[in-house]
Amino acid sequence: MFFNEHAPPHFHVEYAEYRAVINIKTLDVAEGKLPRRALELVLDWAELHRDELLKDWDLCQQHKQPDAIEPLE
Repeated sequence: MFFNEHAPPHFHVEYAEYRAVINIKTLDVAEGKLPRRALELVLDWAELHRDELLKDWDLCQQHKQPDAIEPLE
């Protein structure tokens, strides 16, 4: 996530040479693409942490440091 981002709430993913933007509310790929397996892992993680992601989105919109979110294990 970055400060001063445009709506809707989203986060950026980088995996090797791939990049994607994931909508937090719908868990749709808004831009870019990822390999199928990587995308499945990202979406599983995002589903588990959706509330935290939305909270971090709000913090970023207020120019505050987002909280750390545990990685998928």
